[in-house]
Amino acid sequence: MPTVLITGANRGLGLEFARQYAAAGWQVLATCRDPQSATELNAVAGEIQVLPLDVSDFLAIETVSRILHAEKIDLLLNNAGLPGSRAAAFGETDYEDWSEVFRVNTQAPLKMAECFVEQVANSDKKLIVSLTSRLGSIGENTEGEQYIYRSTKAALNAINKSMSVDLAGRGITTVVIHPGWARTDMGGPNAAVDPADSVTGMRSIIDKLTPADAGNIFSYNGSSIDW
Repeated sequence: MPTVLITGANRGLGLEFARQYAAAGWQVLATCRDPQSATELNAVAGEIQVLPLDVSDFLAIETVSRILHAEKIDLLLNNAGLPGSRAAAFGETDYEDWSEVFRVNTQAPLKMAECFVEQVANSDKKLIVSLTSRLGSIGENTEGEQYIYRSTKAALNAINKSMSVDLAGRGITTVVIHPGWARTDMGGPNAAVDPADSVTGMRSIIDKLTPADAGNIFSYNGSSIDW
């Protein structure tokens, strides 16, 4: 039975990942800040364990890693993220907000990878997948604004590329995937993509990953995204 560790699993895409992987027969290690209030996550059927974790708390990440030291984690799925003041125009940047979003969107996925690299390396699939955004693409940025969110995801893409090089010797494949503009609390009710379709598409990509894909940026529909 393969195992997936998911951050931010109490709602949105994280919750849908938990549902779909549990239904597919995976062991799901689902983390969220407050498991007691995660009603929908606790109701997911299957081989699932819900663990408390605020990814902005790096000591907490280290603690969970020690708790799960004996696990073989086939897929580390960095799903947790913050939008920040995405629509802020030039001159309206909230720099304190930027620091918080950078910690969650950029630093936390690297911290998770560093803390769980042994568990991933000891597994069969050896995958680290982080959710990025098309808004982090420098080549596709023709609209400007959204400085906080764009920069944190662009930096995440760079981290993914470096990890793909540094972890190749351990057989670990690391990629980032854009989930599409999904109808979640973050994406809003007018978003174009149903969360179930987004996760189904991302799982299809994950299922087909090979070491040759390491460092790449994918969209949930299978297309590549420019840097």
